[in-house]
Amino acid sequence: MTIVIHHNPDCGTSRNVLEIIRLTGHEPVIIEYLSQGWTRPQLLALFAAADLTPKQALRTSKSPAEELGLLAPTVSDEDILDQMLNHPVLVNRPIVCTPKGVRLCRPSEAVFDLLDVAPGTQFTKEDGEKIIAP
Repeated sequence: MTIVIHHNPDCGTSRNVLEIIRLTGHEPVIIEYLSQGWTRPQLLALFAAADLTPKQALRTSKSPAEELGLLAPTVSDEDILDQMLNHPVLVNRPIVCTPKGVRLCRPSEAVFDLLDVAPGTQFTKEDGEKIIAP
């Protein structure tokens, strides 16, 4: 099974999701989008597959979203998408793609739906929090 993670190594949630994927026996394709950037078709495809709008995928904390005026209720998805291309950090992460679907995996546990994880399997996040697959 091919798994792709759009990953930020500086993000704890992204690191936790990557570790969960690896603990299930998979080595995903890792796309470090902050260094590689995004293309418009790539973002449109990811958002469509994950059933997200650019506004829903917008990272609002620890990003320039507020300074760029992207938090106003009147800002368009097209404007947000344009800024995501200029500022890759504006895209919330991690986004994981598997044959089971595409999802923004926040919180980390959201990745369980995309993997074959036995119910009750326990994982420990890097902060020590225990999470259990449903």
